[in-house]
Amino acid sequence: MDLDAVTKQSALHAKPDGLTLQYGTAGFRTKAEHLDHVMFRMGLLAVLRSKQTKATIGVMVTASHNPEEDNGVKLVDPLGEMLAPSWEEHATCLANAEEPDLPRVLVDIGEKAAVNLHQDAFVVIGRDTRPSSEKLSQSVIDGVTVLGGQFHDYGLLTTPQLHYMVYCRNTSGQYGKATTEGYYQKLSTAFVELTKQAFCSGDDQRTLKVDCANGIGALKLREMKHYFSQGLSVQLFNDGTKGKLNHLCGADFVKSHQKPPQGIEMKSNERCCSFDGDADRIVYYYHGADGQFHLVDGDKIAALISSFLKEPLLEIGDSLSLGVVQTAYANGSSTRYLEEVMKVPVCCTKTGVKHLHHKAQEFDIGVYFEANGHGTVLFSKAAEMKIKQLAKELEEDDKKRKAAKMLENVIDLFNQVADRQVISTTDAERQAVKPPGLQEAINELVKKYRLSRAFVRPSGTEDIVRVYAEADSQENADSLAYEVSLAVFQLAGGIGERPQPGF
Repeated sequence: MDLDAVTKQSALHAKPDGLTLQYGTAGFRTKAEHLDHVMFRMGLLAVLRSKQTKATIGVMVTASHNPEEDNGVKLVDPLGEMLAPSWEEHATCLANAEEPDLPRVLVDIGEKAAVNLHQDAFVVIGRDTRPSSEKLSQSVIDGVTVLGGQFHDYGLLTTPQLHYMVYCRNTSGQYGKATTEGYYQKLSTAFVELTKQAFCSGDDQRTLKVDCANGIGALKLREMKHYFSQGLSVQLFNDGTKGKLNHLCGADFVKSHQKPPQGIEMKSNERCCSFDGDADRIVYYYHGADGQFHLVDGDKIAALISSFLKEPLLEIGDSLSLGVVQTAYANGSSTRYLEEVMKVPVCCTKTGVKHLHHKAQEFDIGVYFEANGHGTVLFSKAAEMKIKQLAKELEEDDKKRKAAKMLENVIDLFNQVADRQVISTTDAERQAVKPPGLQEAINELVKKYRLSRAFVRPSGTEDIVRVYAEADSQENADSLAYEVSLAVFQLAGGIGERPQPGF
């Protein structure tokens, strides 16, 4: 490691005095103008991680559903997974090191992680469409090259696409071709085959309206839609030609406001969905015949997918385990439906994809979706091999063969991968430990409403506190959410305007 070269190059990406950031579930996120030094240092870290794992590592420049003025960065581990927790700590230490301490911190990370500095390193980089992303990506490249790492800059990619590229490169192409064309071909082929088996004959012409949040999803879906058969018509809205990224549109807006995004016209019973800024979240919705808005969020998507998977599993008669992983913020009705009606086991974890992903790996087939539309289906390697074997063996039993083939297509489609810290939680984030008195206040407020519950937690991506409230009616849920928000403002040192009813 040429520490003199690192010091010299780092001076061109100097850390602002007093700035402290934390690598969380979504990596680093803050205002774009504060991230130049972080990007450079994550390039350094990606090289060390690549050397340690002897594999390709990914770096994605994005702030997902955050406003356009923000940006962020997250590292992708060899199998398309999120960065290992121990390396999250390294990332935080490296990002916050003062300039004179940077060489020492780099050496410490190398020693603690037993990095072979003579090992080759390879890093792949992707970015979203934010105005700041291209320059910040170059800062990542500067960090990679100063430590002698090799890289491939994919340029504009969705976050799922970068995860795919990393996994393909580390499986020597067995999973697929590490190109956007390879991505489109793999997923579209699986989707087309799956829909042939799953849809009724009267549903031949399907139309889907997609709100792309004025982000990268528009560019990539426009390229990908040509790979679908003529049976699917995809119409793009909020495609980035007019509005701002994530402004009054996108999955987070639709979920939070329980209404359609601006920029999309909906007729009754039309299929519609929304991505977020980096296209790794999706929620569906439609207007009923009576004009009422219906949201199919992550909780409902998980229930639908589980129902869809259970039928072919029962048909092939195999004992593969199927389970759903949720957070405390999942709608209680969805949990009861899965457990009591579908008879599918449900586990609860802390908020954050890394926690859900880890728990889902305990099942042969694990389904996880956060309510915001962030999730997937995981197949264990043993389950994947068994299903593909059954698809070949069950030629004589047409129903079982079709069921196994349907599961095989699902595998190809899904198997990828103020100070808010004043509040701390326990019990999978369902109980507030700090500040004193907050949980007691929430408990008293919940007693006022039927079939109610409420939680609060610090956001992992923004300097805000998230409030979840559930009750027997929308009016009561809104009222409970307002009262809990007011308690948070008063007991946790809220700044700015006090929460207002109907916030």
